[in-house]
Amino acid sequence: MISRPKLVVANRKMHGNLSDNRQFMESLLRHTQQHAAHYAICPPHPYLYQAQQLLQGSHIAWGGQNMSRFERGAYTGSVSPLMLREFGCQYVIIGHSERRQRGHDNDESCGERFEAALNAGLTPILCIGETLDEYEQGETDLVVVRQLNPVISHVGIEAIAKGVIAYEPVWAIGTGKAATPQHAQAILSFIRGHIGLLNEAVAEVTTLLYGGSVNPSNAAQLLSMPDIDGGLIGGASLIAEDFIQICKIANQLTETKLAA
Repeated sequence: MISRPKLVVANRKMHGNLSDNRQFMESLLRHTQQHAAHYAICPPHPYLYQAQQLLQGSHIAWGGQNMSRFERGAYTGSVSPLMLREFGCQYVIIGHSERRQRGHDNDESCGERFEAALNAGLTPILCIGETLDEYEQGETDLVVVRQLNPVISHVGIEAIAKGVIAYEPVWAIGTGKAATPQHAQAILSFIRGHIGLLNEAVAEVTTLLYGGSVNPSNAAQLLSMPDIDGGLIGGASLIAEDFIQICKIANQLTETKLAA
């Protein structure tokens, strides 16, 4: 079995200021010196320059929370993948439910953004997941396949492993109600299996994250699941101590896995 290092990503959403960001990033640099696991921060776009200045040359990566499908043009208010690259971004979040719900993203446009991110040398983090109604109707499997297939159509199955897939049930985002480790594992195992139907080797190396009310209390149980390769962290990324604790849990699990 191929060993996949845990990846922990902070999605700071529309939070932070220059002072708070500096304290958060400097604290993270000091307290994550053990880094068999991988860490990344996605701040609001105006603070990417600050992230670049504080984190360049370190063990912590950074990225954007969204990007346009287009490299340039008359798209007021948008940020191009080339702009993210110029600020040293490694990652970019694609298709977060908070953008899907406001009509900014859909399944097809996420496929286009995923492709554009890869073309620009970025690692896209594709968010997929069901609403509460879809969950209660037992449609989770159908929803995640519907959201994933347009991406596969755009980039081909081999390129999926160049990105990251984050399962984020909409009903667990910002609600404090995380999916059980068993539910999250079942869905991520299903996603890996779906990819494996097209290419088993790609499925084995693709990084799959769980997101949705991950915190220091439940992180160990969630990240211990065999198909959960890390977390896309929202609320807990606003408190440095909480996020650092999750990073340390991910690192310990990675070290244990690598030593096995």
